[in-house]
Amino acid sequence: MSAFRTIWTTEDKYVEVIDQRKLPHEWVVEKLISYKDAERAIKDMVVRGAPLIGATAAYGIYLAAREGADLNEAFADLRLSRPTAVNLFWALDRMKAKLENASDLVQTAWEEAGRIVEDDVETCRMIGVHGLPLIEAISKKKNGEPVHILTHCNAGMLGCIEWGTITSPIYQALQKGIKVHVWVDETRPRLQGANLTCYELTRHDVPHTLIVDNQGGHLMQHGMVDMCIVGTDRTTRQGDVANKIGTYLKALAAHDNQIPFYVALPSTTLDMTIRDGLKEIPIEQRDQNEVRYIVGKSKASGQLDEVLICPETTGASNYGFDVTPARLVSTLITERGVCEASEEGLLRLFPEYI
Repeated sequence: MSAFRTIWTTEDKYVEVIDQRKLPHEWVVEKLISYKDAERAIKDMVVRGAPLIGATAAYGIYLAAREGADLNEAFADLRLSRPTAVNLFWALDRMKAKLENASDLVQTAWEEAGRIVEDDVETCRMIGVHGLPLIEAISKKKNGEPVHILTHCNAGMLGCIEWGTITSPIYQALQKGIKVHVWVDETRPRLQGANLTCYELTRHDVPHTLIVDNQGGHLMQHGMVDMCIVGTDRTTRQGDVANKIGTYLKALAAHDNQIPFYVALPSTTLDMTIRDGLKEIPIEQRDQNEVRYIVGKSKASGQLDEVLICPETTGASNYGFDVTPARLVSTLITERGVCEASEEGLLRLFPEYI
C-alpha cells in the first residue's frame, strides 16, 4: 500500500491539507496559517470525512494559539463549521481539556493535535485488523473468488489520515492475497465516491467499478454484492448510524437481500449522549447549488467547470446525511473489535461509557 497522509505539518510549523474539491483531476495542496483557514477548509469541504474534520479542527486550535487569537472565539467558530460529524466536537473538547491548565498554550496545542492525528492512524489500522476476518470468511465461502464489496461516499484515507475506515479491511485483505472488487457508489451530489474513493482505489490498484447511486439495489438482487461497508459521521448509544445521504437506502436493499451491512466505526464518532438517531442527530442542509450544478473536467477544454443540470428556476433540497437505524446494521467494526449495533454491544467494547 502506497500510503499518503491527508494532513501534515510543515517545517515552519504550519499545516497543509489536500484540497479534495479538486480531486481526482488535480492535486492541490492548501496551507493553513490561521484558525480561520482551518474553519474555512472544513466548511467549504476542502477536507472531508469525520476523522479528518476532527484533526483539522484540532490543528485549527493550535493555529489560533499560535496567532494569539481569542481561543474561546476559535473554539466557538470551529464548532459551527459543520453540524453532523461528531469527531469535530470530540476533537475540540479534547483540545480544550488539554489546554485548560497548560503553561505553554502553543506547544501543548501542537503536541495534542499531533497525538489526535497519530491516534486516528492506529484506530483505522485496527479497524482493518478486525474487519479483515469478515472479508476472509466470504472469500473462503467463494473458494477464493473475488469478494464484491459495495461502498457509499468516502471513508478511505482521504476521509481520515491513513488507512481509512471502510478501506482499511480492503487494503489489508489485498495485502494478504485475498481477491476483492469494489462497487463504488458515485455519491451524489458531491460525488465523493466517484471523485475520492475511485481516486484512492486507483492509486492502490484495487479492482473497482463506479456505479450510479441507484444501481446498488439491482446488483444486490442479482447476487453481485457480497457485503456492504460504509463509514459513519455519528453513531448513537443504541447503534443508529448517521452517514452520507443515501446510506439508509443501501441498508434497506441489503436487508431485503440478506446481504451483510457493516459499519466501520472509529470510537471517535460515537455519541453516547444520545440514543435515537432519527430524533436527536442534527442533519446538515447544504447549499442547493451542490445539487443543481455538477463539477467536472470539461471534455472540450480539459479544465474543471460547473454545469447546470436543471432549469435555472428549479430549487433543490440538499440534506447531507441520513440515519440508518441500528436494526439494519449487521455489525459495527471498531478499533477494539466487532459488535452488534446496540447499546449492549457497544458497552461490551467500550465499558467506560457505562
